[in-house]
Amino acid sequence: MDLTYTEKKDTRSGFGDGLTELGRTNPNVVALCADLIGSLKMDQFIKENPERFFQIGIAEANMMGIAAGLTIGGKIPFTGTFAEFSTARVYDQIRQSIAYSNKNVKIAASHAGLTLGEDGATHQTLEDIGLMKMLPGMVVINPCDYNQTKAATLAAAEYEGPVYLRFGRPAVPVFTPADQKFEIGKGILMNEGSDVTIVATGHLVWESLVAAAELEKEGISCEVINIHTIKPLDEEIILNSVKKTGKIVTAEEHNILGGLGESVARVLAQKLPTKQAFVAVNDQFGESGTPSDLMKKYGIDSTAVIEKVKSLL
Repeated sequence: MDLTYTEKKDTRSGFGDGLTELGRTNPNVVALCADLIGSLKMDQFIKENPERFFQIGIAEANMMGIAAGLTIGGKIPFTGTFAEFSTARVYDQIRQSIAYSNKNVKIAASHAGLTLGEDGATHQTLEDIGLMKMLPGMVVINPCDYNQTKAATLAAAEYEGPVYLRFGRPAVPVFTPADQKFEIGKGILMNEGSDVTIVATGHLVWESLVAAAELEKEGISCEVINIHTIKPLDEEIILNSVKKTGKIVTAEEHNILGGLGESVARVLAQKLPTKQAFVAVNDQFGESGTPSDLMKKYGIDSTAVIEKVKSLL
Protein backbone atom coordinates (compact mmCIF):
# COMPACT_ATOMS: atom_id res chain seq x y z
CA MET A 1 0.00 0.00 0.00
CA ASP A 2 1.24 3.48 -0.89
CA LEU A 3 1.48 5.71 2.20
CA THR A 4 3.27 8.61 0.57
CA TYR A 5 2.23 12.18 1.30
CA THR A 6 3.48 15.54 0.08
CA GLU A 7 3.73 17.41 3.39
CA LYS A 8 1.99 17.94 6.70
CA LYS A 9 -0.46 20.80 6.86
CA ASP A 10 -3.42 21.75 9.07
CA THR A 11 -6.89 21.30 7.61
CA ARG A 12 -7.94 24.76 8.80
CA SER A 13 -5.48 26.20 6.27
CA GLY A 14 -7.38 24.28 3.61
CA PHE A 15 -10.49 26.16 4.67
CA GLY A 16 -8.66 29.50 4.70
CA ASP A 17 -7.23 28.97 1.22
CA GLY A 18 -10.58 27.75 -0.10
CA LEU A 19 -12.30 30.82 1.33
CA THR A 20 -9.68 33.07 -0.28
CA GLU A 21 -10.28 31.42 -3.65
CA LEU A 22 -14.03 31.87 -3.25
CA GLY A 23 -13.43 35.54 -2.50
CA ARG A 24 -11.84 35.87 -5.93
CA THR A 25 -14.40 33.82 -7.87
CA ASN A 26 -17.76 34.30 -6.14
CA PRO A 27 -18.81 37.87 -5.31
CA ASN A 28 -21.68 36.63 -3.11
CA VAL A 29 -19.40 34.88 -0.61
CA VAL A 30 -19.01 36.79 2.66
CA ALA A 31 -17.32 35.80 5.90
CA LEU A 32 -18.11 36.33 9.58
CA CYS A 33 -15.85 35.53 12.52
CA ALA A 34 -16.20 35.40 16.30
CA ASP A 35 -12.82 36.93 17.19
CA LEU A 36 -10.71 34.02 15.85
CA ILE A 37 -9.47 35.30 12.48
CA GLY A 38 -5.97 33.82 12.81
CA SER A 39 -7.19 30.45 14.05
CA LEU A 40 -9.64 30.17 11.13
CA LYS A 41 -7.01 31.35 8.59
CA MET A 42 -9.29 34.11 7.31
CA ASP A 43 -6.55 36.76 7.05
CA GLN A 44 -6.03 36.66 3.29
CA PHE A 45 -9.76 36.73 2.51
CA ILE A 46 -10.11 39.81 4.70
CA LYS A 47 -7.08 41.49 3.12
CA GLU A 48 -8.55 41.05 -0.35
CA ASN A 49 -12.22 41.61 0.56
CA PRO A 50 -12.45 43.91 3.62
CA GLU A 51 -15.97 45.01 2.68
CA ARG A 52 -17.16 41.38 2.65
CA PHE A 53 -15.99 40.51 6.17
CA PHE A 54 -17.81 41.03 9.47
CA GLN A 55 -16.00 40.78 12.81
CA ILE A 56 -18.77 39.87 15.25
CA GLY A 57 -16.61 39.41 18.33
CA ILE A 58 -17.31 36.86 21.03
CA ALA A 59 -21.01 36.78 20.22
CA GLU A 60 -21.46 33.52 18.36
CA ALA A 61 -25.24 33.42 18.66
CA ASN A 62 -25.47 36.85 17.06
CA MET A 63 -23.12 35.67 14.32
CA MET A 64 -25.50 32.86 13.34
CA GLY A 65 -28.47 35.23 13.25
CA ILE A 66 -26.60 37.77 11.14
CA ALA A 67 -25.47 35.03 8.75
CA ALA A 68 -29.05 33.83 8.34
CA GLY A 69 -30.13 37.39 7.55
CA LEU A 70 -27.39 37.87 4.96
CA THR A 71 -28.71 34.94 2.93
CA ILE A 72 -31.98 36.78 2.33
CA GLY A 73 -30.09 39.26 0.16
CA GLY A 74 -28.45 36.48 -1.82
CA LYS A 75 -25.16 36.36 0.07
CA ILE A 76 -23.38 33.08 0.88
CA PRO A 77 -22.07 33.56 4.44
CA PHE A 78 -19.33 31.45 6.01
CA THR A 79 -19.26 31.70 9.81
CA GLY A 80 -15.97 30.97 11.55
CA THR A 81 -15.14 29.86 15.08
CA PHE A 82 -14.10 26.72 16.98
CA ALA A 83 -16.34 23.67 16.56
CA GLU A 84 -17.45 23.85 20.19
CA PHE A 85 -18.65 27.42 19.75
CA SER A 86 -20.06 26.69 16.27
CA THR A 87 -22.48 24.08 17.63
CA ALA A 88 -23.23 23.64 21.34
CA ARG A 89 -23.05 27.33 22.21
CA VAL A 90 -25.37 28.37 19.37
CA TYR A 91 -27.53 25.31 18.77
CA ASP A 92 -30.84 27.09 19.23
CA GLN A 93 -29.89 29.83 16.77
CA ILE A 94 -28.76 27.29 14.18
CA ARG A 95 -31.92 25.23 14.61
CA GLN A 96 -34.38 28.10 14.46
CA SER A 97 -32.73 30.67 12.20
CA ILE A 98 -30.73 28.47 9.80
CA ALA A 99 -31.88 24.83 9.65
CA TYR A 100 -35.63 25.32 10.14
CA SER A 101 -35.81 27.91 7.37
CA ASN A 102 -33.19 26.16 5.21
CA LYS A 103 -30.91 29.19 5.03
CA ASN A 104 -27.83 29.00 2.78
CA VAL A 105 -25.31 29.38 5.65
CA LYS A 106 -21.96 27.57 5.75
CA ILE A 107 -20.85 26.89 9.34
CA ALA A 108 -17.06 26.57 9.29
CA ALA A 109 -15.96 24.81 12.48
CA SER A 110 -12.27 24.61 13.32
CA HIS A 111 -10.32 22.93 16.14
CA ALA A 112 -12.70 19.96 16.32
CA GLY A 113 -12.12 16.85 18.38
CA LEU A 114 -9.34 15.82 20.75
CA THR A 115 -6.58 17.03 18.44
CA LEU A 116 -7.28 20.60 19.52
CA GLY A 117 -4.88 19.38 22.21
CA GLU A 118 -3.67 21.52 25.05
CA ASP A 119 -6.75 23.76 25.31
CA GLY A 120 -8.52 20.89 27.05
CA ALA A 121 -12.01 19.50 27.46
CA THR A 122 -13.92 22.80 27.36
CA HIS A 123 -12.77 23.38 23.78
CA GLN A 124 -12.54 19.79 22.49
CA THR A 125 -15.96 19.14 21.06
CA LEU A 126 -16.72 15.44 20.59
CA GLU A 127 -20.49 15.84 20.19
CA ASP A 128 -20.75 18.22 17.23
CA ILE A 129 -21.31 15.69 14.43
CA GLY A 130 -24.23 14.21 16.36
CA LEU A 131 -25.74 17.61 17.10
CA MET A 132 -25.51 18.79 13.52
CA LYS A 133 -26.58 15.62 11.73
CA MET A 134 -29.82 15.58 13.74
CA LEU A 135 -30.90 18.89 12.21
CA PRO A 136 -33.18 18.26 9.20
CA GLY A 137 -31.59 19.45 5.97
CA MET A 138 -28.12 20.05 7.45
CA VAL A 139 -25.20 18.67 5.42
CA VAL A 140 -22.31 17.48 7.60
CA ILE A 141 -18.80 17.35 6.09
CA ASN A 142 -15.61 16.19 7.87
CA PRO A 143 -12.68 16.19 5.39
CA CYS A 144 -9.42 14.31 5.97
CA ASP A 145 -6.56 16.61 4.92
CA TYR A 146 -5.64 20.07 3.63
CA ASN A 147 -6.49 19.40 -0.01
CA GLN A 148 -9.84 17.83 0.78
CA THR A 149 -10.79 20.63 3.17
CA LYS A 150 -10.07 23.23 0.50
CA ALA A 151 -12.12 21.25 -2.05
CA ALA A 152 -14.95 20.83 0.47
CA THR A 153 -15.01 24.59 1.12
CA LEU A 154 -15.44 25.28 -2.59
CA ALA A 155 -18.14 22.60 -2.86
CA ALA A 156 -20.02 23.98 0.15
CA ALA A 157 -20.33 27.37 -1.54
CA GLU A 158 -21.87 25.73 -4.63
CA TYR A 159 -24.38 23.74 -2.57
CA GLU A 160 -27.71 25.45 -1.90
CA GLY A 161 -28.61 24.96 1.76
CA PRO A 162 -27.04 24.83 5.24
CA VAL A 163 -23.68 23.09 5.59
CA TYR A 164 -21.60 22.18 8.64
CA LEU A 165 -17.92 21.95 7.68
CA ARG A 166 -15.68 20.47 10.37
CA PHE A 167 -11.87 20.61 10.39
CA GLY A 168 -8.95 20.64 12.77
CA ARG A 169 -5.97 22.35 14.34
CA PRO A 170 -2.86 20.13 13.92
CA ALA A 171 -0.72 19.56 10.86
CA VAL A 172 -1.57 16.17 9.33
CA PRO A 173 -0.33 14.39 6.18
CA VAL A 174 -1.59 15.77 2.86
CA PHE A 175 -2.35 12.61 0.91
CA THR A 176 -5.33 13.33 -1.35
CA PRO A 177 -5.01 14.97 -4.80
CA ALA A 178 -4.84 18.76 -5.02
CA ASP A 179 -7.15 18.69 -8.04
CA GLN A 180 -9.71 16.30 -6.57
CA LYS A 181 -13.36 16.59 -7.42
CA PHE A 182 -15.28 16.87 -4.16
CA GLU A 183 -18.77 15.42 -4.34
CA ILE A 184 -20.97 16.00 -1.31
CA GLY A 185 -22.42 12.66 -0.20
CA LYS A 186 -20.00 10.47 -2.17
CA GLY A 187 -17.45 8.39 -0.25
CA ILE A 188 -14.04 7.57 -1.69
CA LEU A 189 -12.44 4.12 -1.91
CA MET A 190 -8.89 4.64 -0.64
CA ASN A 191 -7.71 1.02 -0.60
CA GLU A 192 -9.25 -2.23 -1.87
CA GLY A 193 -9.38 -5.21 0.44
CA SER A 194 -11.24 -8.44 1.12
CA ASP A 195 -11.14 -9.30 4.84
CA VAL A 196 -12.62 -6.26 6.58
CA THR A 197 -14.01 -2.84 5.71
CA ILE A 198 -12.69 0.25 7.51
CA VAL A 199 -14.93 3.29 7.14
CA ALA A 200 -13.21 6.42 8.43
CA THR A 201 -13.73 10.17 8.52
CA GLY A 202 -11.53 13.23 9.14
CA HIS A 203 -8.11 12.67 10.71
CA LEU A 204 -8.92 8.98 11.18
CA VAL A 205 -8.70 8.33 7.43
CA TRP A 206 -4.91 8.60 7.53
CA GLU A 207 -4.74 6.58 10.76
CA SER A 208 -6.84 3.88 9.08
CA LEU A 209 -4.54 3.77 6.04
CA VAL A 210 -1.54 3.39 8.35
CA ALA A 211 -3.35 0.59 10.18
CA ALA A 212 -4.27 -1.14 6.92
CA ALA A 213 -0.63 -1.04 5.77
CA GLU A 214 0.49 -2.68 9.02
CA LEU A 215 -2.24 -5.31 8.83
CA GLU A 216 -1.30 -6.06 5.22
CA LYS A 217 2.12 -7.20 6.49
CA GLU A 218 0.28 -9.79 8.58
CA GLY A 219 -1.77 -11.00 5.63
CA ILE A 220 -4.95 -9.12 6.62
CA SER A 221 -6.58 -7.33 3.69
CA CYS A 222 -8.44 -4.12 4.61
CA GLU A 223 -10.72 -2.07 2.39
CA VAL A 224 -10.50 1.57 3.49
CA ILE A 225 -13.26 4.06 2.65
CA ASN A 226 -13.07 7.81 3.24
CA ILE A 227 -16.49 9.06 4.33
CA HIS A 228 -15.93 12.82 4.19
CA THR A 229 -19.68 13.51 4.16
CA ILE A 230 -21.45 12.05 7.16
CA LYS A 231 -24.79 13.46 6.07
CA PRO A 232 -25.97 12.62 3.47
CA LEU A 233 -24.20 9.30 3.97
CA ASP A 234 -23.00 7.29 0.97
CA GLU A 235 -24.82 4.07 1.81
CA GLU A 236 -24.01 2.43 -1.51
CA ILE A 237 -20.22 2.43 -1.13
CA ILE A 238 -20.50 1.06 2.43
CA LEU A 239 -22.99 -1.69 1.57
CA ASN A 240 -21.06 -2.80 -1.52
CA SER A 241 -17.89 -3.14 0.53
CA VAL A 242 -19.52 -4.97 3.42
CA LYS A 243 -21.14 -7.45 1.01
CA LYS A 244 -17.59 -8.43 0.08
CA THR A 245 -15.88 -8.39 3.49
CA GLY A 246 -18.69 -9.22 5.93
CA LYS A 247 -17.09 -7.13 8.71
CA ILE A 248 -16.72 -3.40 9.35
CA VAL A 249 -14.78 -1.02 11.59
CA THR A 250 -15.84 2.63 11.80
CA ALA A 251 -13.22 5.19 12.85
CA GLU A 252 -13.77 8.79 13.91
CA GLU A 253 -12.49 11.56 16.18
CA HIS A 254 -15.83 11.92 17.95
CA ASN A 255 -17.92 10.45 20.73
CA ILE A 256 -19.00 6.88 20.00
CA LEU A 257 -22.54 8.16 20.58
CA GLY A 258 -24.03 10.12 17.71
CA GLY A 259 -21.21 10.06 15.19
CA LEU A 260 -20.28 8.26 11.97
CA GLY A 261 -20.35 4.82 13.61
CA GLU A 262 -23.97 5.14 14.66
CA SER A 263 -24.99 6.40 11.21
CA VAL A 264 -23.32 3.38 9.62
CA ALA A 265 -24.86 1.02 12.19
CA ARG A 266 -28.33 2.33 11.34
CA VAL A 267 -27.82 1.61 7.64
CA LEU A 268 -26.48 -1.88 8.34
CA ALA A 269 -29.29 -2.69 10.78
CA GLN A 270 -31.86 -1.74 8.15
CA LYS A 271 -30.26 -3.22 5.06
CA LEU A 272 -27.42 -5.63 5.82
CA PRO A 273 -26.82 -6.66 9.45
CA THR A 274 -23.04 -6.88 9.86
CA LYS A 275 -20.54 -7.39 12.66
CA GLN A 276 -19.21 -3.91 13.51
CA ALA A 277 -16.48 -2.51 15.77
CA PHE A 278 -16.13 1.16 16.70
CA VAL A 279 -13.01 3.33 16.94
CA ALA A 280 -14.25 6.45 18.74
CA VAL A 281 -14.04 8.21 22.10
CA ASN A 282 -16.00 6.08 24.56
CA ASP A 283 -18.54 8.57 25.97
CA GLN A 284 -15.96 10.75 27.71
CA PHE A 285 -14.81 14.35 27.78
CA GLY A 286 -11.24 15.02 26.68
CA GLU A 287 -8.39 16.57 28.64
CA SER A 288 -5.32 18.70 28.04
CA GLY A 289 -2.44 17.04 26.19
CA THR A 290 -0.67 16.75 22.87
CA PRO A 291 -2.82 15.52 19.96
CA SER A 292 -0.83 12.28 19.58
CA ASP A 293 -0.95 11.47 23.30
CA LEU A 294 -4.68 12.13 23.45
CA MET A 295 -5.41 10.01 20.38
CA LYS A 296 -3.45 7.15 21.94
CA LYS A 297 -5.03 7.47 25.39
CA TYR A 298 -8.60 7.70 24.06
CA GLY A 299 -8.14 4.91 21.53
CA ILE A 300 -8.49 6.73 18.21
CA ASP A 301 -5.10 6.17 16.54
CA SER A 302 -3.82 3.58 14.07
CA THR A 303 -3.04 1.13 16.88
CA ALA A 304 -6.66 1.27 18.00
CA VAL A 305 -7.85 0.62 14.44
CA ILE A 306 -5.58 -2.43 14.23
CA GLU A 307 -6.93 -3.78 17.54
CA LYS A 308 -10.54 -3.34 16.42
CA VAL A 309 -9.90 -5.05 13.08
CA LYS A 310 -8.31 -8.03 14.83
CA SER A 311 -11.23 -8.21 17.27
CA LEU A 312 -13.51 -8.99 14.33
CA LEU A 313 -11.31 -11.66 12.75
